[in-house]
Amino acid sequence: MQETLAYSVPGANALPRPDPLAEMLAELNQNRPPLARLRHDATIAFGPAMRVERFFLGNGLKVLVLVDASAPVVCLQTWFGVGSRHERVGKTGIAHLFEHLMFGETESVAHGAFDRMLEEAGAETNAATFLDWTYYHTNLPKDALELTLRLEAERMARLVLRDPQVSSEKEVVANERRQRVDDDVDGAVSELLYKEAFTKHAYGWPTIGWMEDIKGFTTDDCVEFYRTYYAPNNAALVIVGDVALDRALSAVQDHYGAQEPSKLPVEDVCPEPPQVAERRAEVAKPTATHKVAIGYRSPALGDFDHAPLVLLNEILFAGRSSRVHRALVQEQEIASEIRGWVGSFRDPALYDIYLSARGAHTGDELLAALDPILEEARRTPVAEAELDRAKARIELSVLQGLETVAGKAEQIGFYETVLGDPAALFERLAAYRRATVGDLLRVARRYLVTSARTVIHVIPDGSGDEGDEGDADAESEEAS
Repeated sequence: MQETLAYSVPGANALPRPDPLAEMLAELNQNRPPLARLRHDATIAFGPAMRVERFFLGNGLKVLVLVDASAPVVCLQTWFGVGSRHERVGKTGIAHLFEHLMFGETESVAHGAFDRMLEEAGAETNAATFLDWTYYHTNLPKDALELTLRLEAERMARLVLRDPQVSSEKEVVANERRQRVDDDVDGAVSELLYKEAFTKHAYGWPTIGWMEDIKGFTTDDCVEFYRTYYAPNNAALVIVGDVALDRALSAVQDHYGAQEPSKLPVEDVCPEPPQVAERRAEVAKPTATHKVAIGYRSPALGDFDHAPLVLLNEILFAGRSSRVHRALVQEQEIASEIRGWVGSFRDPALYDIYLSARGAHTGDELLAALDPILEEARRTPVAEAELDRAKARIELSVLQGLETVAGKAEQIGFYETVLGDPAALFERLAAYRRATVGDLLRVARRYLVTSARTVIHVIPDGSGDEGDEGDADAESEEAS
């Protein structure tokens, strides 16, 4: 007879341990209509000690909460999955226009009252629009959370869009474009660089929009855009700070639970075809010196190559000890300013490089001095010590950005919107740490390709007026 063995499983007769989140949600969802019912999606580690709890309302609204009781403050951000990439030809700039419109009148809040009520509560608010996203952020005392949620939900669902409001904000944006692009050297050159570099993809038009499109928007255009994209199922609500999780979620249900989802259109962004020949353009501007803007191709933010290329840029362009600064500014003394930036976008974009000549030196001289430095990066591995310093600087910058609740909220919202992972920043840190000199050599050879770059030469037009050459549209358009 075969012997039967009985195994004792530890805890087999113990009662199941209660799930605190399940119990909390059962209580919160009691007597709530389907659109207002919450479900817990995931608990996501945010660094070694913190956790992001991700929930969904029945209407599709994502709610991401990180409890941080280190100070009695809260940051509330609403990230919408809409930016200039979601526009179409002839309607460019409408995502940015909406950033302005959203600070206007709603059905329950008079024009100007939104900002005033938050300021009286001790809060500060602003917004930004870029290629892949639009977000609204408010820093507030913890006791102002309920008020802020009410106001944010109100403008998500009940914004007033009539001819006077739309016409007024169109003029504001048109003036902003004149100041930041048409009358600004750097803004105009950045716009031209992307226009020349992209022939198909929506990244080729500016976030602020073309002037003729801004002037041509109708109220019907705005209503259609609002009803399509400003909906709970296209938004991520990020709450970081000193909050009680159950009370915060209950307030979200109260204020957002009645909102209906929209039918989001299928995104129809054309991939950019490979660039097989260098593109060059020359433009005269009111600048005292020559300038050069260069756009090499760059990988998408989620691509394996993105982190090594950021490290390579750190070695080439970041700070006075960088290779390009030492060569062009300190040794050859032909440049007064250099900078480089790897685009952090959902799709492949540009590695932007900007050089400003010193004195009478020309753009051709700048390129002639830069190209051998880039060729060296393609030919010879960087030194281990260089790479270690670049890693340390980037890691310090990343961690410093997480010192405030606003910094944490911004990273959570950005990475959730672009990559679908609110803690992807820590994956980025890991990618920086494990990058090798071989990785940097590979990305240098893959992306620093002369035949796939776009070059804009800026020559003085004779007026000698430098104007205000800030970074205008280089990173985002912000409402004031």
